Amino acid sequence: MSATEGPRLLMARHGLTEWARTGQHTGRTDLPLLPLGERRARLLGERLRAAPWDGLPGAEVRTSPLARARRTCELAGFADRATVWEALAEVDYGAYEGLTTAQIRQRRPDWQLWRDGTPGGEDPEAIGARADAVVAWAREGSGDRLVFAHGHVLCAVAARWLGQPVGFAARLRLGPASLSVLGVQHGVPALLRWNDDAHVQADEDGRD
Repeated sequence: MSATEGPRLLMARHGLTEWARTGQHTGRTDLPLLPLGERRARLLGERLRAAPWDGLPGAEVRTSPLARARRTCELAGFADRATVWEALAEVDYGAYEGLTTAQIRQRRPDWQLWRDGTPGGEDPEAIGARADAVVAWAREGSGDRLVFAHGHVLCAVAARWLGQPVGFAARLRLGPASLSVLGVQHGVPALLRWNDDAHVQADEDGRD
């Protein structure tokens, strides 16, 4: 048996937005991609069409309903295969929408998203329930799945894939237009690839 086996869940975070650039919590605010974000979404698509992915023929594709994820999916070349799924929407930050972590901690110095949730937004249990739905869908078939979504919700999916409490997501980070792969290795749920942004780094190198 090979080291890796079973279905894989490929996860693409959306490209760069203005609030992603400034570190503001962007939940349900429907911001567009920046031009740089659009270019790197195309680079992500080029990567997924190259080996070893080869365009993921036969893979089921789903995307968050928010514009930044749907646009990333489109620019990457998967919109014609994608189904919009509410479970992939970003965390609802409630009263903390648009604020940076530093601004939130001016109000509440010990605040942690994965422990405390947000006033008027989602609590960790609700986030975890959505993540569990994504994990169950990804594991129900034998083929690969590809999703386009957002940093925090995808970190929650990874935590639950690994069998960890949703709060484990606090230990994970995803950059814009990154690619991650969840799968099984030697019979154990594993991170096969995490926060891979080689295509983004190559773009940065080319602009120096």
